[in-house]
Order: sequence, then structure tokens, then C-alpha cells
Amino acid sequence: MAKVLVLYYSSYGHIETMAGAIADGARSAGATVDIKRVPETVPEDAAKGAHFKLEQSAPIATVADLEHYDAIVIGAPTRFGRMPSQMAAFLDQAGGLWARGALNGKVGAAFTSTATQHGGQEVTLFSIITNLMHFGLTIVGLPYSHQGQMTLDEIVGGSPYGATTIAGGDGSRQPSALDLEGARHQGQKVAEVATKLFG
Repeated sequence: MAKVLVLYYSSYGHIETMAGAIADGARSAGATVDIKRVPETVPEDAAKGAHFKLEQSAPIATVADLEHYDAIVIGAPTRFGRMPSQMAAFLDQAGGLWARGALNGKVGAAFTSTATQHGGQEVTLFSIITNLMHFGLTIVGLPYSHQGQMTLDEIVGGSPYGATTIAGGDGSRQPSALDLEGARHQGQKVAEVATKLFG
């Protein structure tokens, strides 16, 4: 049975919700799944002033956790077309794992959220995927077998590089049913690949 880590950073809860859907998809394919988050680096007063969702149920991850999983799925919102500093700071601490090749051959994937349709989703996914490839992970995207990403009937997230959602400029739009379906599909595909490699 493959062991999957869904590792995320979420300021307002959109990525937290997507992480749950990724995990559900991986579990549906028989994987054991843990959901963990990276530490918040914004001072608490500033985070409260910006209305960050500070109460989240997932435990805080450590860099040492990463090598104990067959697959690592990383989710983070977009900050100016790239991953946010909280996730980057966490991954920047994994140099020891990189030096030992501890993550080589594992399965990796990425998911994200932006305020607008053209807010840099694919660039952000690639900023995460680039890190994963440097660590030696094999990447699983969101294939077009999730046909919901091709609809023209509604605004929808998703790309072949990973599951996405659109939060709206004020953060009021929650992940849609199609966005969550895409996240579950990607989680399932990650677990299937990890099971073939490690199961």
C-alpha cells in the first residue's frame, strides 16, 4: 500500500480544502494518506489583520517527514506567479535530503489556487514541480481524463500540470465541485503511480 503525504500551505482555506480532496482521491486508490501543513511565517498580528485562517486541523510537518512517504503532493496558493515564501522556506530546508538523494524516485505532484483565472496558476505549479524534480521525484499531473478542466460552461480550475481553483479577488469563491473532482482525480492518479512503483 502506497504511503502519500499531502503537504500544503493555505492562507485562507482554499488550499486546505483542495488538500482534503487530493487526500480523498489517493485513499480511493488504496493509499495511506497523511495531510500536513508547513509553518506559518507571517507574524500572528499581521496574519490576523489579513484575516488568515489560522485554525487548521492538519499538523505541522517537518522536513524530516518527507523521506518516509512514497509520494508527496504539494499544494500552495500563488503569490505573484510563484509559490509563496512559506512553502519555499520549508523546501529550502531540505538540502540534507537532496544531498543524500533521500527523495530520488518518489512520486510528486502539485496543486494551487489563484485569485483570478489568469493569476499565474501554471507558473506556480511549475515553481513547485521544479523543486520536486530537483529532489528527484517523478511528476504526476492532472491528465485530461479529468474532462471537467475542459468545460466552457463555468469558470473552472485545473490544468494538465495539476489541480487548481480560483478564489476570487476577495477570496469569496470556494473550490467548485469540478475543482474538487479534479483534485480527487489527481490524488487518485498519484496513488496509482506510487502503488505501481512501491506497492
